[in-house]
Amino acid sequence: MDVHDFHKDFLEEIKATAATKGAGSNAAFVEVASLYLVNAEILPDFTPAFFLGTGKNNRRIRVDGYVLDEFDMTFNLAIADYTGDENRDTLTRSAATAFFDRLMYFVDETYGSKLYRSVEPSTPAADLIELLRSYKDKIRKFRLILLTDGFMSGRIGKIDACEFNGIPVEYQIWDIDRIFKVCSSNLGRQNIEIDFKTYTGGKGVPCIEASSANTDDYKSYLCIIPGYALADIYDHYGSQLLEGNVRSFLSTKVAVNKKIRETILKIPQNFFAYNNGVSATAMDLQIESTEDGRVITYARDFQIINGGQTTASLSNARYKDGVDLSQIYVQMKLTEVDSDADKASELIRNISRSSNSQNKVSDADFFATHPFHVRMEQISRRVFAPASGGAQYETKWFYERARGQYIQAQMHMTKSQKDKFAAQNPKKQVITKTDLAKVRNSWAGIPHIVSKGAQTNFMKFAETIDERWCNSDVQFNDKYFKDSIALVILFKHTEWVVSHQPWFEQGYRANIVTYSIALLNRLISQQFKGMDLDLQLIWNRQQVPDALTNELVKITKYVFDTITDPNRETINVTQWCKREACWESVKCCNIKLADELRHILLDKVETKVSDRVAKKDHTLISDVEAQKIVLGLGADYWKAVIEFITVKRINTTSDQLKALKYAVRIPVQFPSAYQSVHLLDLLEKAKSNGFKG
Repeated sequence: MDVHDFHKDFLEEIKATAATKGAGSNAAFVEVASLYLVNAEILPDFTPAFFLGTGKNNRRIRVDGYVLDEFDMTFNLAIADYTGDENRDTLTRSAATAFFDRLMYFVDETYGSKLYRSVEPSTPAADLIELLRSYKDKIRKFRLILLTDGFMSGRIGKIDACEFNGIPVEYQIWDIDRIFKVCSSNLGRQNIEIDFKTYTGGKGVPCIEASSANTDDYKSYLCIIPGYALADIYDHYGSQLLEGNVRSFLSTKVAVNKKIRETILKIPQNFFAYNNGVSATAMDLQIESTEDGRVITYARDFQIINGGQTTASLSNARYKDGVDLSQIYVQMKLTEVDSDADKASELIRNISRSSNSQNKVSDADFFATHPFHVRMEQISRRVFAPASGGAQYETKWFYERARGQYIQAQMHMTKSQKDKFAAQNPKKQVITKTDLAKVRNSWAGIPHIVSKGAQTNFMKFAETIDERWCNSDVQFNDKYFKDSIALVILFKHTEWVVSHQPWFEQGYRANIVTYSIALLNRLISQQFKGMDLDLQLIWNRQQVPDALTNELVKITKYVFDTITDPNRETINVTQWCKREACWESVKCCNIKLADELRHILLDKVETKVSDRVAKKDHTLISDVEAQKIVLGLGADYWKAVIEFITVKRINTTSDQLKALKYAVRIPVQFPSAYQSVHLLDLLEKAKSNGFKG
C-alpha cells in the first residue's frame, strides 16, 4: 500500500462513516482524521464541536473540534479542509493561512466579544467556548490543527509560531501524506526528533558511554543536560515527550512535585545533587567528539520514561514563578534502543517498569505490550466471524495490538493480495485497544470514565484486565473475544440509532452512546433477574436484533434529555458527563423494558456453563500452541536447556525431566501437548536465570 492507495481508502472510509452514522461528509471526515491522531498519540482525545459564523469586521470564524491536554495545558483546536475529491488541488500556504486565521479569530471572539451569549446553550460549541473562558489563565499553548483530505504544497515548509495575548500559538497541518507516514511507521506514532544543539547553544549534551552495560539490543549513556534545555524541549513537545504509559500514570497524579519545586526555587545549585534525574530512550543517536569530550547532538524518537515530574516541574517553575534555570543541571540516563519496533517496544516497557518501580506503578501502567493484547491479536487472526448481510464468505475482526498494524500488513502486498486481504479483513472490522476499552467499560457500567477520554478510560481498563489476568488468564479466550466483538457491534449500532433520531443535532453522540450502553445493561439486570444479554447471539448474527433496537431508541432519548437537563450540576455538558454524579442522575430511570426482550437473553447459569466450556477449550488450544513452539525450537535447543539447568543447578519437576527426554529426541519422538506446557514453564525459569537460547 502506498500513499495514493491510502488516500483512496481514506476517502471511502469517510463515505462509509457518513452513511453509517448519518453525519455530513465534513463531520465524518473530522471524526475519521481525528481518530488517526488520537491513535497515534498526537492528541490525547478529541471532541467534535462545529461552529461557523461571522465576527467583528465581518471576520469569518470557524472551528471543527478540540481537546485540552490537561497535563501540559495545551489547548488543541482543529479546523477541517474537506472536499472529498481525490484529485483536488494542492493545499497552498495562503489557503492554509486563511484556515488558521478563522480558528484564531474564533479564539479572539471567544475572549473579546459576546460570542458566548449568542451560541445556543447545551451544544458542543457552547461547551468549547465555556472551557476556553474558564481555562483562560491556565492555558500555556494553543495548537491549531488543520486537517485536510488533500496534499499540502511542498513550498509550505515550516509555519512559524506566534503568540496570542502572550500565549504561544503553534500551527500543524495534517494532510494525507503526513497521516499515512504516522500510520505506516513501525512505531505507530509521530517521531520526536531532537537536535540538542538547538537547545544548548550549539554545544550538545555531554555524555559518557556505559560500555560495560551495553548489549546487542541497546547502548546506555550517562548525560548531564541543562535544566533550561530540558524545559525548552518540554515546552515545545509537551506531553508527547513523555512515554505513553508514564504520561498516563502522571496524568492521575500531581504533575508538579512540591519538593522538586522547592529545590528549584530555593537552592537551584543543589538540584543536581538532590534530584534523581530522568531516564530516556531514543533511536539513532548522533554523537560528536569535542575538546571537552563526547556530546550527543541528535536523537530520534526521544521519550522520557522516568522523570516526567522533574521535567514538568522545571517547565512550570519557569513559566509560573519566573525562575532562572541557568544554575540547574539534570542527570540523564539515555538508552539507545534497537530500531526494530517490537524489540524496542518490549525493551522500553521493561525499562519503564523497572525505572518506575519506586512509584508503585503496576503492570497495568505498562499495558501496551501486555500478553492480553497478544492473545486478542492471535485470536482475531484465527477466528472467522459468521457471514452476514448476504455475503457468501466469512470475515475476520482485525485486532490492532499495535497502532498501524492494519496498514503495515498491506505495505508489501500486490494488488490481488491486498484485495483478498481487504475482503477477509474489512476496514470497518478493525478494532483498536481503545475501542475495546470503550465498549467493555461502557458495558461494565462506568460511562463517566469512558467520557473522560481515550487515555484515562484505557488506563482504567488496563488496571481491571491486569488484575483479572493475574488471577486467571484462561478467562480471556475465544468466547471473551466474540463477546467483545458483539459489544463492538452493539456500540456501533447504538451510534447509528442515535444518529438517525429526530432529536439528535450532531452533539454529544459519544456520551449518549456510552451512557446508553451502560444503562441498557443495568436495566436488564434489574428487570430480568438472573438473565444476561445473549452476546453470542449478536456474534452469530453479526447484527443487533430488532427487539434491542426498539429499546435503544427509548434509552438514548432518555439519556440525551438527562445529560442536557437545564438543571444539571455542571453547565458544560461534556464536563458534566465526566462526573460520577452524572451517571447517578442517569441511573434514576423508570424505563420499562419490553417483555419480548426475554427472547434474546440468556440465563446466567447457562452463561457460566458456556464460560467453563470456553476455558477448557482455551486450555486445549494453549496446549497445542505450546507443543508447536516446543517442536519449532528443535532438539539442539532443548539439549542446550538441559546443559544450562544442570550447570546452574535449577530445580526441575519429574514432569519437566520426563518431557525433556522427549524434547531432545525431536523429530524421532515428540513431547505431548501437556508436556510442552511444562517445558515452556521450565524454559521461562531458565531464562530468568540467564539462559539466552
